[in-house]
Amino acid sequence: METVLDTTTPVATPATAKPKWLKVKLPIGKKYTELRGLVDKYSLNTICTSGSCPNMGECWGEGTATFMILGNTCTRSCGFCGVKTGRPETVDWDEPEKVARSIKIMNIKHAVITSVDRDDLKDGGSIIWIETVKAIRRMNPTTTLETLIPDFQGIERNIDRIVAANPEVVSHNMETVRRLTREVRIQAKYDRSLEVLRYLKEKGINRTKSGIMLGLGEQEEEVFQTMRDLRAANVDVVTIGQYLQPSKKHLPVKEFITPEQFAKYEQFGLELGFRHVESGPLVRSSYKAQKHIL
Repeated sequence: METVLDTTTPVATPATAKPKWLKVKLPIGKKYTELRGLVDKYSLNTICTSGSCPNMGECWGEGTATFMILGNTCTRSCGFCGVKTGRPETVDWDEPEKVARSIKIMNIKHAVITSVDRDDLKDGGSIIWIETVKAIRRMNPTTTLETLIPDFQGIERNIDRIVAANPEVVSHNMETVRRLTREVRIQAKYDRSLEVLRYLKEKGINRTKSGIMLGLGEQEEEVFQTMRDLRAANVDVVTIGQYLQPSKKHLPVKEFITPEQFAKYEQFGLELGFRHVESGPLVRSSYKAQKHIL
């Protein structure tokens, strides 16, 4: 799922003080101002605003925004994520129309849809997923879509609903390297996530994508291996960004990765054959998402 973090005020210790390259300029520009006004006026819900994304001004200026469906309470308790964990609310069956209407009001050219994990539902939330895609396409026929999906516990019939909807891009995040998966994504499995990505491609999804965070204690070779694993699953696009601790209850930042190291990972990824590699301290899953359909 999309990492929801307040990137402007990460928790830091003296050993991991926030470096200068993580300082973020306030978003500006006519397009950003217009969209911000619409979000406030109509009480629209975007990850961009709720997650205080550092790239909000840039993405909104290019007509891209990210929306989260199926509520704001997750059934999983990942150590990195700022979304609250607990018993989710009842499914809102009007949500697909609400999201589609928000995209129309904001005149979004490329929409990224993500969600919490809903392991409490037999369908994993996949029916709301497909209804949301249908509603968006009905109300916004020229808007392209990326669906950033959970693993649906690897259940193929639920993944097949996403395949049937056939978004331009389907993404599912690995989040971290194999060794750290149990600590970082407690209820997830490294190989299950890889298999979801492989299955999506085998079933005919044109563009698949995944993302990982750095700074949790991973080693360079482990990152390289994760990138190799993603290419072996025929993933087309990878995003690599800096993990920032949402609160003191979450996993601490072990290291701030330098821009030079991010550039090294980008070069390695391009040499592996990824179609797009977004690698940098402020990169998030939906960063430059509109490019990834090309």
